[in-house]
Amino acid sequence: MRQLKVGIIHNEPIPKGEPNWESSADVMAQVEAIEDALTELGQPQVRIPFTRDLGRFVSQVQATGIAMAFNLCESVEEDPLLIGHPAAVLELLGIPFTGSSAMALLLSTDKLTVKRLLTASGLRTPAFFLYEGSEVLRPAGLNFPVILKPRYQDASIGIEQESVVENSTDLLPRLEDLYARYGAILVEEYVAGREFNVSLFGYPQPGVMPLAEIDFSGFPSELHRIVSYKAKWDEDSFEYHHTRRIFPDNLPGPLQQAMRHLAHDCFQLFGLRDYARVDLRLDQQGRLAILEINANPCLSPDAGFPAAVAESKMNYPEMVGEFLRLVARRVAL
Repeated sequence: MRQLKVGIIHNEPIPKGEPNWESSADVMAQVEAIEDALTELGQPQVRIPFTRDLGRFVSQVQATGIAMAFNLCESVEEDPLLIGHPAAVLELLGIPFTGSSAMALLLSTDKLTVKRLLTASGLRTPAFFLYEGSEVLRPAGLNFPVILKPRYQDASIGIEQESVVENSTDLLPRLEDLYARYGAILVEEYVAGREFNVSLFGYPQPGVMPLAEIDFSGFPSELHRIVSYKAKWDEDSFEYHHTRRIFPDNLPGPLQQAMRHLAHDCFQLFGLRDYARVDLRLDQQGRLAILEINANPCLSPDAGFPAAVAESKMNYPEMVGEFLRLVARRVAL
């Protein structure tokens, strides 16, 4: 591939101390890691922030003369509903970029749409309903405990130990509190059991990276075994230090095959591209359920996707080089 200038497109993080600033700040760790890898590869690059000021963004893109882009945008000014917009602008400008299309990003960010598409396609996912500020009408067949998730947020924003609700008495107060902060809330049957992450890399037929599991063995009985916001971002919390990622080497062959097939099905169903992560739970009856579809998962060096790639014996600069090849093949650069 010719040495063409690469734009590193990113959202601007919110100031330290504001709500959820830790997850917002992580985008810059991704920017720096990609930048270092591109430098090691001898690839010219430039950072370009994406904000609501489209005129400024387009001017910067044109002035820098980038030939392709790493799309690291996880929101636009902290609005998760705009996650697809940076990709859409790059599509309009005709600049090829890493990761999924604008349409795929929009579809996979909306937890309600994800659940409906999975259900309609016959892919197993926990029973659910949506709370939009009105009376709670729990569908027949949805059993307690349940877990509450903001419809549009990612990075475990809005997921706390209190998000798992054990009974109907506590449900409405918790829903009203979360709704006041985040808007519509997905109410999902809580699946107790082992949690796995399946990372996929490549296009159009992605390879499945080594299967990862979240090790909750250090959790006391009074804590729900979930990857909460604290577990991901609060370095002073118990959860942060006791949700270790492991790569088990003793999983039964049929279970591994089932997880790989489910992840591939999700990748194709949502029209994902280049890389993704699918989160699964294995219940007490040995049944797999799809929890989350993550298009463009985090690329910080310590995040789940790069960790799975590293487990496959590909280092970080090599991973970045493969991203460049994927984009170049699409447009014959």
